[in-house]
Amino acid sequence: MPHTVTQARELGDLLRSRRERLQPSDVGLPPGTRRRTRGLRREEVAQLASISATYYAFLEQGREVRPSRQVLDALAAALRLDVCERAHVHQLVHGAPPEPEQTSAAMETLPPAVVSLVDRLDPCPSYVTGRHWDVLASNRAARVLWTDWPARPPQTRNMLWWMFADPEARRIVVDWEEEASALLGRLRTAAARHPGDPGFADLLERLHAVSPEVRAWWPQHKVDTVGSGTKRLRHPELGEFTLHHVVLQLADNPEHKVVTCTPSPQDRPRVEALLRRPRPTP
Repeated sequence: MPHTVTQARELGDLLRSRRERLQPSDVGLPPGTRRRTRGLRREEVAQLASISATYYAFLEQGREVRPSRQVLDALAAALRLDVCERAHVHQLVHGAPPEPEQTSAAMETLPPAVVSLVDRLDPCPSYVTGRHWDVLASNRAARVLWTDWPARPPQTRNMLWWMFADPEARRIVVDWEEEASALLGRLRTAAARHPGDPGFADLLERLHAVSPEVRAWWPQHKVDTVGSGTKRLRHPELGEFTLHHVVLQLADNPEHKVVTCTPSPQDRPRVEALLRRPRPTP
């Protein structure tokens, strides 16, 4: 059932108000005669949503019933709810909006403004990862300290692939085993939120094929969460240094995570000196 009686009543009020604002012609129904109520009749909404008129009446009355997501989507279509209204009814009933209906390509496409933001954060190393930890954007500082992501083949522009399949990662990441194990735990946590997502299955299959650590660690069922913290990296000119990183989720797509880093106070002068060097002339 909805989380509270108040939420059930709010759902009923919302459905009623949206029913009353529609006319039969708006949804392809004949106008009929002797229409004593504003907008559509309850039975007409029920017919459009392929549910019983009694069940729909219970919803409008604020009864403590819990319609499925499929029923809510059918009602959203019948009542011509917009994207925000559809998400709101799902939130009221199920405590969370539905998964966005997007293609894989759309889910992993960043708005140009986000790419521009990451570039403007330079010389603070910053990058954006997607649902499967593909690196979707990175600024010059991040490319100097990690790897040149845009220059890599598309299937290898992935933080997990770089960590486990690229020998360079073991040289750059000081605490490689700890960092790699935690990253694999975050992958497991994310995959559990999206059962059946072929992107996770494909990535795991490729990682198992190339990494003995993945083959050994995955059966241990370690889980971890995304969060802020510290990273210790190694650079040929700087030696070892520490970065403090913050992880932000984009409101438009929480699967997109912006990671931005600042050097620790003792490492800041030499790290920033390297990162502020003029870009080489092509």
